[in-house]
Amino acid sequence: MAANQDDCTMSLSDILADEDELREALCVLAGSDPENCSYPRGYVKRQAVFACSTCTPGAAEPAGICLACANKCHDGHDIFELYTKRNFRCDCGNDKFGDFQCQLIPAKDNKNVKNHYNHNFRGSYCSCDRPYPDTDDEVNDEMIQCVVCEDWFHTRHLGCTVEESEELQEMVCEPCMNKAQFLWPYAAHFAAPPVIKVSQSQKDEEVNVEEGETGGCCDAIKNGSEESSLGLESTKQEKEEEDCSSSCKGTSQETTTTSPVRSSTKTAEACRLKALQGQGPERPREGAVFWPYSWRSELCTCVSCKRAYVDAEVQFLLDESDTVLAYENQGRTEPFGEDLLMSFLGSMDRVQQLEMIYHYNELKTEITSFLRQFAAEGEVVTAEAIQQFFEGLQSRKRRRTNAGYQ
Repeated sequence: MAANQDDCTMSLSDILADEDELREALCVLAGSDPENCSYPRGYVKRQAVFACSTCTPGAAEPAGICLACANKCHDGHDIFELYTKRNFRCDCGNDKFGDFQCQLIPAKDNKNVKNHYNHNFRGSYCSCDRPYPDTDDEVNDEMIQCVVCEDWFHTRHLGCTVEESEELQEMVCEPCMNKAQFLWPYAAHFAAPPVIKVSQSQKDEEVNVEEGETGGCCDAIKNGSEESSLGLESTKQEKEEEDCSSSCKGTSQETTTTSPVRSSTKTAEACRLKALQGQGPERPREGAVFWPYSWRSELCTCVSCKRAYVDAEVQFLLDESDTVLAYENQGRTEPFGEDLLMSFLGSMDRVQQLEMIYHYNELKTEITSFLRQFAAEGEVVTAEAIQQFFEGLQSRKRRRTNAGYQ
């Protein structure tokens, strides 16, 4: 009996595990308020943003709306999702919408001057400036969002091979890397090793950047490569020999000062960026860069570097809670019912467990199909649609129950 109960419990766990894709979609919305316009909160640190092509056709004046306005004010309109945007304030009902007024917050400024817009607000993405989904694109290619410009790119247009790793959480596209060029030295030590693509006869050919061998007599070079979590070894043998010879002639104190600054303590006296620039390999400045989860903690916070972040308009990189992962984690704080279900399951006999699993799986299938329909049509799931969905479930349940008595 106990073995059978364990089997049933595992079956329920398997069912819950299959919901990962649905959970990820819900987490994007869970950090935003579906009932109240976010406008009074000002330029929200991160929120789900939408665009309405019904109210702003062609989007000559790009505009974005919050989740609540997409549900309430623009119900029935042609809405498309922009995922999340940072430091954005809801535009619904301002001058960009003409005579259209926001039903939730009618009184708003004419424009939100601090909002940043790109071609996503016109329904175009990537360097190819194509829509998504693109019915004319015969290649089934996923898209990845740059954490700096927040545009979405086809993997084949990133100029590099996409790294499949759970540890690589964020991507910065090549134009943004060149905009903030001080990120390249960090990439040489902390980002994924580059595998770039070069065009030959209209075909992409992957070329791995060769890694050179480090000299064994120089502790500074050896430690500089081994301590980097995703570092690369130098490909310039002559430079290694020169550095090795120079370092080995110096004192142990001099050798220590030439090593990269890798301690977690950041001080205003030492510039971590300068230390990295003077140590170890250089990275080819080509293609997008994939970073591990903790890469932002490696950025220098000295006064000079902070000014550079502001000048390049990437000061948000110093805020580790700015990440999309941190935002989605807000959505994961709300329980999805696993603990309650597992606890309740333990109080049932085997027949009741099997019946519960069956009905739970049936409900999950219904909900998934319901949400996928909205996703395929590019529409927002409104409160009214959810209410109609569950009313339909109740109606079908009543029909099945009544049929059992006939």
